[in-house]
Amino acid sequence: MTVVKRLDHFNIQTHDMAGTIAFYADLLNLDARTAPERDPEDRMWLYDSGDRAVIHLNRFGTDNTIPREVVPGNPTGAIHHIAFECDGHDETIAKIEAKGLYYATNVVARIGLRQVFVADPNNVLLELNFRGN
Repeated sequence: MTVVKRLDHFNIQTHDMAGTIAFYADLLNLDARTAPERDPEDRMWLYDSGDRAVIHLNRFGTDNTIPREVVPGNPTGAIHHIAFECDGHDETIAKIEAKGLYYATNVVARIGLRQVFVADPNNVLLELNFRGN
C-alpha cells in the first residue's frame, strides 16, 4: 500500500534562475545549493531550515526527467498554489511590501490560521500559512 508521508518538493521551470533564487531566499530564507551532479546555471535546489530541498529549480531548455511543456509566466496549469507552513508573519508582510509585490491575506479564525498569498517571479502562487498568534 502506498502511504504519503509529506510533500517532498515541487519543481519550477524558470528563465530567471538568479531572480527566482533571490525571491525565495529573501522572502522565505530558503538556501540555494547546486543540485547533485548538475551545473548550477541549470539546476538549483532550495532548502528549508530543516535541511530539506523543498523547491527544485530548472532553467528552461535543460533536460527534464519527464518532458512536459511548461509556459512561463502563465498561471501554473492545474495547480492553483503551493503552500508552506511558516513562522514570522509580520516580517514576511514587511518583506513583501518592501518589494512592492501584490499579495492577499485570509484568516481562518476557527483554526487560528493566517494566510498570505503572493506569486513568485514565475507566476507560481504561494500560500504562506502562519498558525497561532
